[in-house]
Amino acid sequence: MAVKIRLRRMGGKKAPFYRVVVADSRFPRDGRFIEELGYYDPTRNPSIINVDLEKANKWIANGAQPTDTVRMILKKAANPELNVAKEPKEKKAPAVTSIVEDVATEEVADAEAVDADVSTEEETTISDEIVDEPEDLIVEEAVVKVEAEATTEEETAE
Repeated sequence: MAVKIRLRRMGGKKAPFYRVVVADSRFPRDGRFIEELGYYDPTRNPSIINVDLEKANKWIANGAQPTDTVRMILKKAANPELNVAKEPKEKKAPAVTSIVEDVATEEVADAEAVDADVSTEEETTISDEIVDEPEDLIVEEAVVKVEAEATTEEETAE
């Protein structure tokens, strides 16, 4: 008979606490057990660990194998300094959509300010710079082709 020292889950949905038990490895996780050694509540900060170390050492001396998690719990129970409170998680950054909206409103405000300050000469310079981009060249070529077709249609109609 292979004997394990393991956790038996108790508590409600999404609110677990565990009992540290000695059980035959063939029994289900929450099924029959031989002896209860203590309990472990991971939902608290710091975790609550209450284990009878004398009984645990007696069972280990008799050949019971603790699971990895129980081994960690026994170490924390033997040395309470290891069971320190976890720092609360930092809040996540604000939603990306709000950041995008903030940037967009700043860009619109900047564009409106630039439009108010730009004279007609500067506007032509800005439009020339925009036309130098490859995507705008394609659009400009399409416009020129449409204008050329329109003029040829007018000439043929006359």
